[in-house]
Amino acid sequence: MRPVVPQPQPTDRFAELLLAVLSGQRPVHAMLRHTAGRAYDDLVRLAERVPLRTRGARPVVRDIGWFEPREGAVEVFARIGAGDRLRAMAFRLEQGRDLRWRCTAVELGGPRAGSR
Repeated sequence: MRPVVPQPQPTDRFAELLLAVLSGQRPVHAMLRHTAGRAYDDLVRLAERVPLRTRGARPVVRDIGWFEPREGAVEVFARIGAGDRLRAMAFRLEQGRDLRWRCTAVELGGPRAGSR
């Protein structure tokens, strides 16, 4: 019998994808098939400023929490750290009829990268 390998949760996978785009590690079009509604346009505007790019320490997802307001929808918050800097990222995931999760909203909070 093969060992069961835990699969990453959609919350974790999307937090990492969004971090990669918003820190300039991946192009914004990498999220094209992972978004729905206005989320892609909002993400394009956010990504233009590369708000999670840092000097020195590479940003990482430190913590994730979520709330399920209804079946098939999850509101997620993630703490993004780079060195001693901490930012907040919030996003909403909705499950489509095809059972794939897509990001429908994304927001950032906390001090801007590069400020203290």
